Amino acid sequence: MSRVRWIALGVIATGLLMSVLDGSIVTVAMPAMQDDLGLSPAGLSWVVNAYLIAFGSLLLLAGRLGDLIGRKRMFLIGTAVFTLASLLAGAANSPTVLIVARFLQGVGSAMSAAVSLGILVTLFTESKERAKAIAVFSFTGAAGASIGQVLGGVLTDALNWHWIFLINIPIGIAAIAVAVPVLPADRGLGLAAGADVLGAVLVTGGLMAGIYAVVTIESDGRNAALFGALAVVLLAGFLVRQATARNPLMPLHIFRSRSVSAANLVQVLMVAALFAFQILTALYLQKVLGYDALETGLAMLPAALTIGAVSLGVATRLNARFGERTVLLAGLTLLTGMFLLLVRVPVEANYVTDLLPLMFLASGFGLALPALTTLGMSGAKADDAGLASGLFNTTQQIGMALGVALLSTLAASRTESLSDAGQSLPAALTGGYHLAYAVGAGLLVAAFTVAAVLLRQPARDRAIPQDAETVPAPVG
Repeated sequence: MSRVRWIALGVIATGLLMSVLDGSIVTVAMPAMQDDLGLSPAGLSWVVNAYLIAFGSLLLLAGRLGDLIGRKRMFLIGTAVFTLASLLAGAANSPTVLIVARFLQGVGSAMSAAVSLGILVTLFTESKERAKAIAVFSFTGAAGASIGQVLGGVLTDALNWHWIFLINIPIGIAAIAVAVPVLPADRGLGLAAGADVLGAVLVTGGLMAGIYAVVTIESDGRNAALFGALAVVLLAGFLVRQATARNPLMPLHIFRSRSVSAANLVQVLMVAALFAFQILTALYLQKVLGYDALETGLAMLPAALTIGAVSLGVATRLNARFGERTVLLAGLTLLTGMFLLLVRVPVEANYVTDLLPLMFLASGFGLALPALTTLGMSGAKADDAGLASGLFNTTQQIGMALGVALLSTLAASRTESLSDAGQSLPAALTGGYHLAYAVGAGLLVAAFTVAAVLLRQPARDRAIPQDAETVPAPVG
């Protein structure tokens, strides 16, 4: 049984890795896509935005549906949809087909990723095993984006951009083949237990409108404001619906846990900074230092390796000794220091002396994410595990979209201002990135403050229950 559970964890991690990779693997291949398909700058941005909108807006709904129809079934359907959409994206010969395929990839990713944590916490109930499993899961999420940039550069340079999507097909087929016998079968609660159709429409529409507003604020401020207002109205209606519905899609009692609420808020702030770091640093390497796609991926590789080494080899032991809250605060401190040092990166930087040391400070993410994952899943009952997983993944995607839109917009605005003032393009770009990094540091300080004030370390004997019926209950 133990071996089967670890194989199941490998399947879950593979599904998550495909989802995370696909959010970042396109970044270094975008110039090649633009040249091949004749994408406009706006169309090129939608290669990323279509995925983010579908993924981020459907996670919560997919998580709850996983509780209702069975998490294994939801995982298998999502992986199949993602694999078929990858085939469509790899065969795309027009911008429209590629963008539609990216949206469908986001749908499939949402379905599989939303239930991943819910499956994990019901598979591993013993404290040490669960801590190791969460470390593996967290490493996959933390390092996946950086690995995606490396893989995207290698495939684009060695073959062509189509292969960044086609490579998902054999991986997806293998994941499904292994998942069928090893993932635990669960019937789910049944649609009658919580099929809140109106709530689903309100939250999905609200999240789509909100994420659309965030990712288009730079290119179309007026429409972004309208969609932002629509998102507020729809999400407010959703909360009212959840408070009054007999079978709510997202029972609001899940937010009674201070740990769950605070951990999700911390994640939004932390991921907003960190995802923007990956995108902006890749742009800095290419536009300022002149790196190509492969060189950019390799330059970011130390960050991925450091995150992996820390999350898999160190974080579990530190969490056991000092507690997740303390380790989370230490990780946020390292990340804040990294961003403050990035503010001082020069125009003509030397990679070895100016950038490589900062890549090792990314170890803070390897410390913070496993601890935050444990805290974010605390307080959820077995029947709500898929919901809590979907919620945690949803806030992660909201953080990604918010970070990319906010910090990219600030960087672009500052670059334009400096360029108009007579600075060279490399200097203006660097100045724009400096501003974005400074704001990112501010987001991390806010995350540290929320964690320090609101999060409490669960008592160790309550943190990991020995039965499979509950997930860690928080204290306070």
